[in-house]
Amino acid sequence: MVSAKNLRNFLFPVWRLLVLILVSAFLLGQCKLFSDKDTKVQKISLLPKSGQKIAAFAEGCFWCSEHIFESIPGVTNVISGYAGGHTKNPTYDLVNTETTGHAETVLIYFDPTKVDYAELCRIFFLSHDPTTFNKQGPDEGSSYRSILFYSSEEELKIAKKIQKEIQDHKIWENPMVTEFQELKEFYQAEGYHQNFIQKHPDQSYVRAVSIPRYHEFQKRYELYRKNINRTN
Repeated sequence: MVSAKNLRNFLFPVWRLLVLILVSAFLLGQCKLFSDKDTKVQKISLLPKSGQKIAAFAEGCFWCSEHIFESIPGVTNVISGYAGGHTKNPTYDLVNTETTGHAETVLIYFDPTKVDYAELCRIFFLSHDPTTFNKQGPDEGSSYRSILFYSSEEELKIAKKIQKEIQDHKIWENPMVTEFQELKEFYQAEGYHQNFIQKHPDQSYVRAVSIPRYHEFQKRYELYRKNINRTN
């Protein structure tokens, strides 16, 4: 006859095994949500179409950044990808190892007759916390650092001017740690990252982080524009 103690000793590892199987099945199911998506990474030309210009910013999770800049009138397209590093053809998994030098970045195509580069720089400094080193919200690591990319010396001058404007208005209490880099290469991220929030509005990270960050930006940007208009 099997004692109660022996029965418990037998059932406990079986129970743990069942839990492990169930958890593994759940995680595999989550991964499968994206496993059949386009996983190709490609280098993007930095020559925009006629009548358009480009800008690129790294400010934490590119799902959040893409959603923010897509909401700006005059922005015609936003691509999530990787820039600022040394590794050729980086993948999402490789960038997350924090060894590639790349940061999650958005490449923005815009109509300069409707929105100018200075305003996009202003939105950049207002849509994330540029004072946190290698960190944005819950995301930590060099791939989430703050970088303003420029394509010419004129753009760099504009960017520095807007940075000083933001600093003078004391939007952020701590010193900014934003990097300024010349935009040399941009790699479009895997297809399943593009328009992520639009496609997955109920995803847990989107609901807990991305949407609240978007709403915070809207309030901060609206208030800032009102204050700027009053002082001009």
